Amino acid sequence: MIRKYYAILLLACLLFTACSNQYHRFASHYPFIAETGVPDYSNLDYWAAHPWKWDPSDSVPLPFRENYHPDTTVDVFFIYPTTYIDKKKTLGWNAPIDNADLNAKTDYSTILFQASIFNEAGRVFSPRYRQANYFSYLPITADDTAHALAAFDLAYEDVKTAFLYYMQHFNNGRPIIIASHSQGATHGKRLLKEFFDGKELQKKLVAAYLIGMPLEPDYFVSIKPCNSPAQTGCAISWRTFRDGYEPAYVQNEKFVSIVTNPLTWDANTPSADRSFNKGSVLLKFNKPTKATVNAKINHGVLWTDKPRFFGNIFYTSKNYHIADMNLFYLNIRENARERVAAFRSSFNIEH
Repeated sequence: MIRKYYAILLLACLLFTACSNQYHRFASHYPFIAETGVPDYSNLDYWAAHPWKWDPSDSVPLPFRENYHPDTTVDVFFIYPTTYIDKKKTLGWNAPIDNADLNAKTDYSTILFQASIFNEAGRVFSPRYRQANYFSYLPITADDTAHALAAFDLAYEDVKTAFLYYMQHFNNGRPIIIASHSQGATHGKRLLKEFFDGKELQKKLVAAYLIGMPLEPDYFVSIKPCNSPAQTGCAISWRTFRDGYEPAYVQNEKFVSIVTNPLTWDANTPSADRSFNKGSVLLKFNKPTKATVNAKINHGVLWTDKPRFFGNIFYTSKNYHIADMNLFYLNIRENARERVAAFRSSFNIEH
């Protein structure tokens, strides 16, 4: 029984590597103070990932290090998912930006396990922002709904402020990948709509990875879905569930979300078996597993069989949202490089 308990505990930390008692080891790394509450993006402490400092996004799984050749001519603007999941909203509807424990939790979960996917495709920037509490997605009363909408607006304003600062001080005309997951994708969609869709900046868009949230077919005017592995200037989206499972909220959607198969990247090949899965990064960052899942598109979502990894007997969830990116870690990593190469070729940009 004890052995089973610890296996379940490990699985509960799936992809978020360190449980809360481990985060305290890193708390002293974040001594900065936000006196006004407004992020100061000239201060590197207000970036979870930035090329001017070492951070977990710089990490490379051990098997991939030998052939690691990072590209510094392209930038990746990564918007991380929700890590503030306290149901009691102890810190309020929005997380403060200077909470050391929460920042450490963010850095050694999503920044390490998701943002690092893109560290070979370009320089990774990921701003800290006053993220909305997880339960903002699940309002119960009208008052809750008003608070939730305000929380998402505040979070987006931070992301927008960071992006504007990035464009003014760091971009210098480089091509851009927008990468995001979950709440990050909620804000990523708005960012693309405001700054890229039909705008001059769209010419600099390598691709937008908007993972873990639905993407309406008509959300963008000019940005099209990515329908082939090397297509650029386009948007990518999927949500991962166990084969045959379609949650009620998906069934109630008034549209069929755009879905990209991360094993094929080809709209004409909506299904692929496990052999196409080149490597997942799950419980142990330095020990990727191959052929973890298959993938097939089904009516607005991505279906997979139950993931194969040590201890999966205790993993009973049918919603694989937390693993949307990590199940396809190496496939995404290689695809980002492929799109960068295609973008460079199209515009005659030298490496």
